[in-house]
Amino acid sequence: MKNHIQILGIALFLLTAFNQASAACLVNTCAVQPRWELLGTRNVNFANDRDEIEVTAAEGMFTALKIKVLRSTMDMNKMVVHFGDGSTENIELKNMFRAGEESRVIDLPGNKRFIKKVVFWYDTKNYKKRRAVVELWGRH
Repeated sequence: MKNHIQILGIALFLLTAFNQASAACLVNTCAVQPRWELLGTRNVNFANDRDEIEVTAAEGMFTALKIKVLRSTMDMNKMVVHFGDGSTENIELKNMFRAGEESRVIDLPGNKRFIKKVVFWYDTKNYKKRRAVVELWGRH
């Protein structure tokens, strides 16, 4: 009888410990981190110009975007996100990006959205004769 009580006590202790660990995960300490995915890249020209990055539905749905600039400096003026349902979102950036810098996280309106394409306008006054590379990242 004493052994049964000890086993029951140990089982109750383990069940309580497991329950507390599960509750901690519900409070976001064990939450899955958002996943960022590279949606596309463009080598930009040496002038005022616009480019677009096509995104397919196979890429999935996204809650946010960000831009990363590599190799050289560029001025990003704005970008327009075209969603799968035909709607668009104009995003004013007006940032000068040095090589290796990235934009703020740009939250998309509504819930997760399919993105059809992203069009961006930029200006490069490049004295190094190196074309900047723009990366578009999406957060699932």
